[in-house]
Amino acid sequence: MKLPTVEAALALMLDAVRPLPPQDTPLAQADGRWLIEDVTATRDQPPFDASAMDGWAVRSDDVASGAVLDIVGESAAGHGLDAVIASGQAARISTGAALPPGADRVVIQEEADRQGDWVVLRASADGSRHVRARGCDFREGEVLLRAGLRLNPWRIALAASAGRAILRCGPAPRVAILSTGDELVEPGQSAGPHQIYNSGAPSLSAFVSRHAGAAQVLPSAGDDVETIARTIAEAHFDLLVTVGGASVGDHDLVKPAVRGLGGMLAVEGVAMRPGKPVWFARLPDGRPVLGLPGNPASALVGAELFLAPLLAALQGGRAENRFETAVLGVGLSANGPRDHYVRAEASPGPDGARIVRPFADQDSSLVTVMAAANALIRRRPHAPAAQAGEVVEVLGPTL
Repeated sequence: MKLPTVEAALALMLDAVRPLPPQDTPLAQADGRWLIEDVTATRDQPPFDASAMDGWAVRSDDVASGAVLDIVGESAAGHGLDAVIASGQAARISTGAALPPGADRVVIQEEADRQGDWVVLRASADGSRHVRARGCDFREGEVLLRAGLRLNPWRIALAASAGRAILRCGPAPRVAILSTGDELVEPGQSAGPHQIYNSGAPSLSAFVSRHAGAAQVLPSAGDDVETIARTIAEAHFDLLVTVGGASVGDHDLVKPAVRGLGGMLAVEGVAMRPGKPVWFARLPDGRPVLGLPGNPASALVGAELFLAPLLAALQGGRAENRFETAVLGVGLSANGPRDHYVRAEASPGPDGARIVRPFADQDSSLVTVMAAANALIRRRPHAPAAQAGEVVEVLGPTL
């Protein structure tokens, strides 16, 4: 059976996923969520002409070196001055405060000297006005954030500036993570001579959290197909991610368990390395199941390529194309017939360009290499040998 490409497999997965019902989300909980509706400004920002500096609000016609102006009050942030500034007058003003009526300029405090109830200017008329015009940031009715954006602290700040305390977002998908394999023991427990610690579940739980999902690690199901099926049937989730039991042979137990529950497989392997055994299915009620290999590198590469877009789709968003370009620091040999995602370290070069250096050992079981990597170099099928200095596709530089 010819395996689908990464793009073809992802398209099949996304075609099977429907967004969860949106929910009203407080700003404090919105980081990483996908916005479902536009955010529109309900007023101008700033809502008045505002001072950009601490100093003195004056009329431009009065600004001249040596001018002496009568101080008539103060405009502070949150406490404006309603009195009109007439010719020959000035008002003390702080950064962000509203410009009093009649004033059209701010003389910064470094360019003036206060003498009792008077201020003597040292500024000339050709300096900056130091005024933020009303609406210079955004205007009433302007769409500030479009539906489909993923929220971050900067975008949350913009929504808050528009007065929005609640945003309509995709919900945090409930992601159940199921590890299989008699060889696994949980970190912190005693490991037998033929056992290894379960690194897949904790790492994928962290991955889900970074992508605004709510992870639940299910008890390990070992290598028993009935236990695997029962654990899946009793779990509550929007997306199930299984780790291990995805290869071929006697220990390929998860797919038979899913089929036994009435699940239909849409993907049974992908033309990639590491991660060829990645698979995808839908349960009879439509809930998706993503099967990842047990090797740590294979699982995390699969998560980057498939789990992240699936989490976005469940939230009503679409994961951005995160592939960029970088300069190869050392040569790479020709690639075989599958996509190869080479673990690498990205760092700034002397001219500012990113340099990526692949690790020498790409064995998919090496957790040390995965922990040291902050980028994946994508090698297309049958790509020829690449020399140092060539430009390559990179996922990263921070995974």
